Amino acid sequence: MSNSTGQQINITTPDMFQIYLVKGLYGAFSVSPSMVFLYINAIMLFTLRSKSVFRETPRYLLLYNLLFADTFQLAMGQLLLILALPPVFLTHYTCTIIVLITITVTSVSPLNLAVMSLERYVAVCFPLRHSAIVTVKNTGVSIGVVWALSSIDPLIRLILLVLYDSFSVGEKMQQFCAIESLFHSTAAHEYDKAFTAITFISVGIVIVCSYFGVTTVARSASSDKASTTKALNTVLLHMIQLLLCLSTTLAGLLLGYIDRLGTLNRTARIVVGYVFFICFVSLPRCLSSLIYGLRDQTIRLVFLHHLRCALWTGGPSLTTDKH
Repeated sequence: MSNSTGQQINITTPDMFQIYLVKGLYGAFSVSPSMVFLYINAIMLFTLRSKSVFRETPRYLLLYNLLFADTFQLAMGQLLLILALPPVFLTHYTCTIIVLITITVTSVSPLNLAVMSLERYVAVCFPLRHSAIVTVKNTGVSIGVVWALSSIDPLIRLILLVLYDSFSVGEKMQQFCAIESLFHSTAAHEYDKAFTAITFISVGIVIVCSYFGVTTVARSASSDKASTTKALNTVLLHMIQLLLCLSTTLAGLLLGYIDRLGTLNRTARIVVGYVFFICFVSLPRCLSSLIYGLRDQTIRLVFLHHLRCALWTGGPSLTTDKH
């Protein structure tokens, strides 16, 4: 804390003006694409609720849960970015609530990808039992379990925060709100590394096993080649999405490593932070909408229809089951 205070004292007025100028420019460039991403995700979420076939199909229910988590995480990241521009220093209590909610939603995406891969595995390997196993009710239970497991992470982090970081909940923070500025203890950092490794390795194993299971069925002469090929591509897509989720976590670790090296000045650090935010936080959270919205034949027409209506009229079409 003393080092950061000393750095703040040594900052001159021209340096502060340059920092705020860079924050304003790069903040504008960061906010603009993120708003576009949020808009596309919102249209996709509306599309998945606009027709009964989407509301009653387990695969699309899982997709909706994934997109909801990605969109919510993108919105929270955008909120924290906007608050960091003036900058607005929140109280520890407010920042803790925002960060813990964001952590919960962040954990949903990889776990949901594991469930989606298992659903494709059951659809290909057990086609006759798929409708009995993967029902709307069971899908709802799976989504509930995903959110329950995701809530364990912020609960443990909150316990570590209370045990190892001492501060007044009503006290204002000395820097903008972020997970790195909230958790300072060694125990919290070690737990973050362990949880990230366990989560992504476990989900990766599930996706890889699902892929090889579908591959085994695809080699069968009696299998539906077109269906299994499509399932293989879908599971492979889930692996790519998992890597995108991991890139967000790795970007935060890499940024923290750059800070510890101290090789960049404050202005360069801000520029790198905004580039990381666009490439590793905002963009991956929008790719799911674009990929599924344009790849899935059932979704594509409805998605493009609502997107055109939104662009032409300023809002999505209110039609639900007619297209």
